[in-house]
Formats: sequence, C-alpha cells, structure tokens
Amino acid sequence: MPLTKVISVFNQENFHQLCDGLAKKDTHLRDIIKRFGYPPMWQRKPGFETLVHIILEQQVSLASARAALDKLKAKLGKVTPEKLLALTDAELRACYFSRQKTIYVRALAEAIVRGDLRIRQLKMAPDDQVRAALKKIKGIGDWTVDVFLLMALQRINIFPTGDLAMINSLKKVKALPALTTREEILVLAAAWEPYRSLATMILWHSYLMERSRPGLSGPSRKPAG
Repeated sequence: MPLTKVISVFNQENFHQLCDGLAKKDTHLRDIIKRFGYPPMWQRKPGFETLVHIILEQQVSLASARAALDKLKAKLGKVTPEKLLALTDAELRACYFSRQKTIYVRALAEAIVRGDLRIRQLKMAPDDQVRAALKKIKGIGDWTVDVFLLMALQRINIFPTGDLAMINSLKKVKALPALTTREEILVLAAAWEPYRSLATMILWHSYLMERSRPGLSGPSRKPAG
C-alpha cells in the first residue's frame, strides 16, 4: 500500500507559534508558559536506537533507561538491529536489559532485519499506519507508539493517555479529581485539537519543572505497552 505523505508536523520554526496558539485558547497552558517558559522541543532521531530507548523507558525511571541505553551504546558503538541480535542474552543483561526488554528489542530487531518493518517508510506514513505497523511488534503498544510519533516524527496531534506524568500534570493544573476517567480527559483534550502534541509537551514541561528536572529527554511514564 502506498504511504500518504504527512505534513501535520511541528518543527523549530513553528513550535513557539503553536504553543502561543494553545496558550490563547487555554489559560492553564498559558500560565505554565508564563511561569516556566516554553517547553523544550523534545526530539529524537526516528530510528532503531530511539525505538530501543523508548522500550527501555517502559515502566522504569528515565535514568534507568538512559543508563541501559548508554551501556548498550558503549558496547556496540552504533546501535543497529544486526549488532543487537549478535549479542547474547547475558550480554544484554550486562547492559541492564531485563528478560522482558530483551525479548522486546530482539523482536523489534528481527522485524527490521526480515524487512517486516521499515522505519524510513514510517516518516511519511499517516499516524494510524505508523501505529498499526509498530504494534505488530511484541512489546510495543500505544504508549511506545505515541512517544515515537511525538518525539521522533514530530506529529502534531498526539495525546498519550497512557503517560502518567502527563496525565498527573493535567489533573494538577486543571484541578481534576483523581478518579477522572480516560474518556473525560479525552473530551477535555479535544479542545486542543489538532495540536495536542504541543499541549502534551507543555504539560510535561510543567511536570518536570515542578520537580526541578528541566531538560530531561521526556518525562514519559506508562502503565503498559
């Protein structure tokens, strides 16, 4: 199936303008920018290493995931599917990979080597095609796809409801009840369309600045997938 070209992305040229547009529509987002400034434009290269990094971030601290990735890079140099598949489970374990994460990154690497997944094609594919392609890989669910779409592909309307940091930040700034449902949050976030990615970054920024951790490569946390 031919891939449809996507133009709905954010970049260095339009990032602040898009944040300003949201700030005009939402006083809570405006207050975050007024208090902390614009969020960083968290950005990662759209490749295999980034997907490995996001998998490592599943359900662990950012520092732990970064340590594992750094250990892997120190061992391999450039992180490629072929080099990763050449490592034994023991070697990956020495790079702080859990048994589960080892299974997931091997499944990803194998899909790329077989040609089942072509990351370069994802750059020009619509969001739903990217999601469908990546979720075929064991260990990759909606949260992992959302972070890849947002940080690596700079898609403009991503709202990762599985990201606990973003959701907790949203509940705090809007004084929402702790038991606010996913459906209620999606209704609220509809006001930010088609720029929910920017709202997500502003909320991440608030979350990190409140905890005095500016500049991290994204505060994403997820319950599964």
